[in-house]
Parts: sequence; C-alpha cells; structure tokens
Amino acid sequence: MRPTLLQVYSFFTSMPLIDFVLNYIMYDERIFKDAKVWLISFPLIFVIGVASWSGHVVIGNAIKKRYPQLEQTRIRIIILALLLVPFMSLSVTFIFLLYDQLGMLGYTLTEADLKAGLLVGFCVNLIFETLFEADYVLGKYKESIEEKNRMRDLAVQQEFDTLKSQVNPHFLFNCFNTLSSLISEDRQKAESFLNELSKVYRYLLRNNEDGLSTVENEVKFIQSYYKLLRTRHGEAVQLNMEIDKRYESYLLPSLTLQLLVENVVKHNSLSKNYPVVIDIFTTAGNKLVVNNNLRHRVVKIQGTKVGLDNISAKYKLLNKQGFQVMADERNFTVVLPLIWNGSTEDKAGHANKTKTL
Repeated sequence: MRPTLLQVYSFFTSMPLIDFVLNYIMYDERIFKDAKVWLISFPLIFVIGVASWSGHVVIGNAIKKRYPQLEQTRIRIIILALLLVPFMSLSVTFIFLLYDQLGMLGYTLTEADLKAGLLVGFCVNLIFETLFEADYVLGKYKESIEEKNRMRDLAVQQEFDTLKSQVNPHFLFNCFNTLSSLISEDRQKAESFLNELSKVYRYLLRNNEDGLSTVENEVKFIQSYYKLLRTRHGEAVQLNMEIDKRYESYLLPSLTLQLLVENVVKHNSLSKNYPVVIDIFTTAGNKLVVNNNLRHRVVKIQGTKVGLDNISAKYKLLNKQGFQVMADERNFTVVLPLIWNGSTEDKAGHANKTKTL
C-alpha cells in the first residue's frame, strides 16, 4: 500500500497549487493582504491534504492489488471512479465545513464556494488518477512483454539444449563404428584412433556445454578431428583451411564444423586416388564457407537429419540470417554466417568461453 514515486512527486508538486486555489475560493483577495491566511490556513489545508492523499493512495493501491491484470483495466477504472470521487468530495466538503464551523479567520460557507471547491477537487483527481492509471498500465504492459520474452527465451534455450544433446550421441555412434572396424583391420591404427578420440571427445564435451563457440576454437577442434579421419581414411580425405585472423573471435554454433565434415565423409565415396577435398575458409561479410568436391557413393546412405537440420535449427533459434546450402554436379557448399562476439545477435544468451585441448 506504499505510494509510488510518481504519487509522491505528484502530491508535493500539486498540493501547494491546490492549497492556494482553495484559500483563494474562501478568502478571495484577502490572501494577498492577510498574513494569517498564509500562517494558519495554508498549513492546515496542507495537513488535511496529506491525510486525504494518503486515503486516495490506500484506496487506489488496494483496487490495483485486487484487480492487477491488464484485462481488468476497465473494471479497475470503474471501481476507482465509484470510490475515489465520493472520497474526494468528502475531503473537500470536510475542509469547507470545518472552516465554517470554526469560523476560521471569519470564513462563512456559501454554496458557490463549495461547488467551486468540489470542481477543483474533481479536476485534480481526474488529472492525477488518469496519470497514475496510465503509469500502472504501462508498467504492467512492460511486465507482460518481459514475461513473454522470458518464456520465449526459456523455450529457445530448451530447444537449443535439445539440439545440443543430439550431437554427442551422433558423434559417438559414428566413432565407435569406425573404432570397431579398425580393431578388426589394424589394431595399431585402432589404438592411435582411440587415443585421438579421447582427446577430441574431451574437447567436445567441454565445448558442447556452450551454445556458441569462437571460430578459433572450432578450427582447433576440427584440426584434432581431422587426425581421427586421417587415422581411419588416410589420404582419401584432405582438409585445407584459410581463416582470416580477424574472424577468430567471431562466434558460430558449437561443433558446427565437426557436423559438416562428418557429413562430407559420410555421404561421399572415399578413395586415395580420388580424395575428397574439404576447404574451410572465411570470406567478406562475416561468413565461413565449408566446401567439398563430390564423390558420389554407388549406394547412398540414408541420412539421420542430425547434421544440416541441426545447424539450420540453431541459426533460426539465434535469429541469424545467412545460413545457406548449395550444391551442383561437382561441389557441395555450406555458408555459415558468423556472429560478432558480444553482439545482441546472440539471442540464446550464451557466453563464449575460450577452451583449448
């Protein structure tokens, strides 16, 4: 029931004027000649005004507490009018009757004075109660918008976490299949592969905790991941990277490059004589491009939709435009828009943390 700052400021800025007008109604030109009006009547009306204002605050805030929702604005205004107008009228009438009964400084009540006083009280209440209600409605509207934003962010975060959770099982499944094949083919390679896998997966676990990672970290990770591919496929897979240093601090969804490179290996025929070449490079306009030549498999592998769909969904959640997938007879290209580190484009609210192997 405590008054708001607006209510306090409004009272102390308006009450001196109200005090002056009421005294002018009762004493007319006398207020400019008789010091007693200023020494006695002005302080008394001010004190009564404080009591009246306090009652207005209690009534107004109680109604707002009882009917707090934006949808209840109409009923709240009606009840405010039904309660505050009579309360204001009683307060003004009380002042005039008190002065008349006490004969305050020779004052005698007239009907014209009472009507003028009630008109002043009504106008003042209309102005300030409208101001208070508008301030309240605006505040509730802001709260409503903030609540919707919080709910949206929670939904985005939940969906983002779901997308992240798809990556680790997908990665492990493919690596364990590779390891299983190597164990039967070449135990020494299998041991080397397992050693690299432990390093890579440790890195993957730490980086997948964040929704976003820097280009620098993604590049370091893909270099380690490439060692796994070389262990398994030898020279059948080649990787070229050309990253402009000014883009190293930019952000992109974590493990994006790993998903793309993994898809390249999965959907292309790998041969030492006809290697699959993967080029990763930055371009003007804050973009990272992943391109590979196509070596079509005789038997196509049915995709799980985790890779490209996962990346596309993350960019949509981040509200970042520019993700593109292009393909022709010879090449398959994916364009990744980079996000400036610390910009408002990071809609998921993930902070980047520098991590190394």
